[in-house]
Amino acid sequence: MKTLIVAVALLAGSAGAAQQASAQDAEKGEHAYNKCSPCHSIGPDAQNKIGPELNGLDGRHSGTAPDFTYSDANKASGVVWSDTTFKQYIQDPKAMIPGTKMMFAGDKNPQEVDNL
Repeated sequence: MKTLIVAVALLAGSAGAAQQASAQDAEKGEHAYNKCSPCHSIGPDAQNKIGPELNGLDGRHSGTAPDFTYSDANKASGVVWSDTTFKQYIQDPKAMIPGTKMMFAGDKNPQEVDNL
C-alpha cells in the first residue's frame, strides 16, 4: 500500500512533492489514480496494459515506454513529461496530442489533477 501511495505521488514527476505530501494528499492521489489503473500500472511489478506503465514518467519522452505500441501522434509529439506537461495532458489528452489513442476524456478538476 505504501509503495502504491509513493508511486502515485511520483506519477506526476514531482519526487520532492512526494516527500512533502501529507497522508491525506497521498490518499487523495491514490483515489484519483483509480481512474487510471484500469489502463496503466505503476510500482515495482508494473507492466503495460491498454496504456503504458507509468514508472519513471518524469523526463521521459512521450511514446517511448518499452514494449508499448504507441500512436504515431504520441511518438511524434515531442512531449517530454514533467509535472507541467502531465497536468496539461491529463486535463484533455486529445487536445494536447491530437491523434493519441488514449481514450480518457480528461480530468478537469484542478485539485484532483494536483493530487495525481
